Amino acid sequence: MRAKAIGTLSELLERAKGRGPKRVAVVAADDPLALEAAAHAVRLSLAEPVLVGDPAAIRAALERLDGEARRALAGCAIVEAEGPEEAAREAVGLARSGDVRALLKGHLRTDQLLKAVLDKHHGLRTGRLLSDVLVYEDTLSGRKRLVGITDGGVNVRPTLDEKVQIVRNAVEVFRALGFERPKVALLSATEVITDAIPSTVEAHELTRRHQRGELELPECELYGPLALDNALLEWAARAKGVRSPVAGRADVLVVPNIEAGNLLGKAVKHFGGSTCAHVILGAKVPVLIPSRVESAQDKLHSIALGVLMAP
Repeated sequence: MRAKAIGTLSELLERAKGRGPKRVAVVAADDPLALEAAAHAVRLSLAEPVLVGDPAAIRAALERLDGEARRALAGCAIVEAEGPEEAAREAVGLARSGDVRALLKGHLRTDQLLKAVLDKHHGLRTGRLLSDVLVYEDTLSGRKRLVGITDGGVNVRPTLDEKVQIVRNAVEVFRALGFERPKVALLSATEVITDAIPSTVEAHELTRRHQRGELELPECELYGPLALDNALLEWAARAKGVRSPVAGRADVLVVPNIEAGNLLGKAVKHFGGSTCAHVILGAKVPVLIPSRVESAQDKLHSIALGVLMAP
């Protein structure tokens, strides 16, 4: 019997406890916020962190934490690496060998980490497309519920076939969160199909293919194009005359391009005030790339999501 769908990020932490602790590499670990999140993950029995990077810099960052956090991380292994790019390569090597089950970005850029992950000879490629799935707490329905946004972190201007893979990754995340048949909205600026806005044409084509069973996505409801309001608000969908099980009740929002995903993700966090979690799927292990401006709590939620998705 499938577990009840997770409705909040607090519930995510509780669900992930049952899968932990998992060994998680903190890449370029001289980042106090990443270390604070890792310490909290230790206390919750979510993770066994492996700290990768410059040992002196890591120890200096540890000294900036409170005593409880330092004690939680006292027994963590430190893997020496000189500079962020070497730290990324070392962490990827640990994942390749099975020594760690997820990677958490520390004090390095996302592109530096993904370069090592995508290395053709020594990386973590599986043949799948990598895509980022952000999960936040939506309250527009009058209650908290988890909604996903994809892809605002990896794929700049995905093709039609790449969007299918982006949907597949997002569905995998939401099924792991307990959603038996996630409702996936293909977003655009309007629900009207018009050649002037190519994303509406693409969304319509993907919807048509899905309805014919051509996309091999039986675990979800898929519909588009939908504007943001009629994807999330039932009254907006009714006002526009949009009839679909997805309209007004979307669990996953698939954006047309990385700009839209990045802006929407930051809007729900900074304008909407939601905490969040996100994970990159498609590699051999989950890759967690929280922004440097995200809080330790956000990073903890990402660790929990990574633990839930880890092999």
